[in-house]
Amino acid sequence: METTIGKMIKALRMGRKKTLKQISEKTELSISFLSQVERGKSSITLESLKKISEALEVSPSYFFSEDSAHVKNSVRRKDERLLRKSDFPFLFEDLSGSLAMPGMEPILVTLLPHEDKGVPFVHKGQEFVYVLEGVLTLLLGEEEHDLHPGDSIHMESSTPHNWLNRTCERVRFLCVNAYK
Repeated sequence: METTIGKMIKALRMGRKKTLKQISEKTELSISFLSQVERGKSSITLESLKKISEALEVSPSYFFSEDSAHVKNSVRRKDERLLRKSDFPFLFEDLSGSLAMPGMEPILVTLLPHEDKGVPFVHKGQEFVYVLEGVLTLLLGEEEHDLHPGDSIHMESSTPHNWLNRTCERVRFLCVNAYK
């Protein structure tokens, strides 16, 4: 049986001897929201997951990996990659290897048509986005950019940002998060 993200968050938090209050203070998410996520009573956005990941000192991909205790180099074949559609309004395919403390996190993201929920968020490090298919709307600070196939952006993740799909077609893009 697959462990839910909420259960993984709780197990990691308790393993690190952190209270809900401590995580709440670091993430600016309410204790009640964090508790509901851990109990599977509330869904979580990518923004919230990134904040929780930073507070627990793990990559967000930790919650999508079948084996969260990464230990070695590996080659991933197309058929071996994990496609996840969890509590998010998009499909998330973890392209990372199995290093214990990765310096970057490559993911293949598919945004569904008319997916424009969420507010801009920030996290540590840098982010690289390369559009493969569709038109990705990127909110970056006060600016809005429509990125087409072949377009890319490399940005500081400390700038408030979010991805949107305002079209009737799916959008697929490669996103690489690098942690400083």
